Amino acid sequence: MPPEWAPHAATWMGWPQGDDLWFGKLRAVRDEFTALVRTIARFEPVQLLLPDEESEHDARLRLGGSDVTFHRRAIDDVWLRDSGPIFVTRGQQLSLIDWRFNAWGGKFEFEHDNGVPGHVADVLGLHYWQRPEVFEGGALEVGGAGVALTTRSCLLSPGRNPELSEADYAALLRDNLGLNKLLWLGGGLENDHTDGHIDTITRFACEHTIVTSTEADPADANHAVMERNRKALSEMRGAQGRSFTVVSLPLPAARLEGAEGRLPPTYANFYIGNGFVVVPQYGDANDKQALDILRPLFPGREVIGLSSRALIEGGGSFHCVTQQQPVGAPWKGE
Repeated sequence: MPPEWAPHAATWMGWPQGDDLWFGKLRAVRDEFTALVRTIARFEPVQLLLPDEESEHDARLRLGGSDVTFHRRAIDDVWLRDSGPIFVTRGQQLSLIDWRFNAWGGKFEFEHDNGVPGHVADVLGLHYWQRPEVFEGGALEVGGAGVALTTRSCLLSPGRNPELSEADYAALLRDNLGLNKLLWLGGGLENDHTDGHIDTITRFACEHTIVTSTEADPADANHAVMERNRKALSEMRGAQGRSFTVVSLPLPAARLEGAEGRLPPTYANFYIGNGFVVVPQYGDANDKQALDILRPLFPGREVIGLSSRALIEGGGSFHCVTQQQPVGAPWKGE
């Protein structure tokens, strides 16, 4: 599995549907999606799944003239980082892994989403492997050189693969994704329905630099968890035993409440593409500071802040709704 900053052939996404899924904020969510898709499409093609006729009409109306290919395909929700495929490469050849998806331990509907990787493989004419294990892309952060990060709160939760230990996961990801070193953090953000995905808190900016979320208020429930993660990262070693440069990235200053309690806004849920990085913004006092911290870490890429205030009502942001397709010619299993 290449790191996210490796060249992309395209980005896969799904169009938001169902005002009830978005607590009455579907129009605002689609406004933010429009800005996000148009921004990504300035740099690389977007492959967009459209769940129904109304969604297709809306997306085509909003995205006309952009480098977007539309596919009619039923989906339950837009979190393709988790429901979509994980692409893998062998030299210049491309394939994908179809893990089981169960909506973060059966929390929501997932029948249509579980079929997305197979559909993508059919569209692209790719050979692919079906795996019986439950796994989500947002649970894994790949940093190159065979090194990756994850969280115990997510992968060791009983709703996924209760029979698998840390050692079992390390072997599984080595054998299927070519990852030779799996580094574990404790947990994620309060009230994150994914049970603490790594991509909401801690990300690689390059092979040797890690950005990790921090909470300044000691009274906040996220403070202690984020501080333990930061300290653990400072002691970790990557390939050839080299330490990482760990950069602190503040969480938004304001506490956000949604229909189901506290929301998990974070700047770490950025998405890296061909020549760009898109960073969620919340109309928060820390928005500019987050961009100022991230810009020097991505030389040669335009770091762009876009609104995610409506999108976060669904529990995720830009990285959660995107899945990169690396450059590669189809490997068909010969």
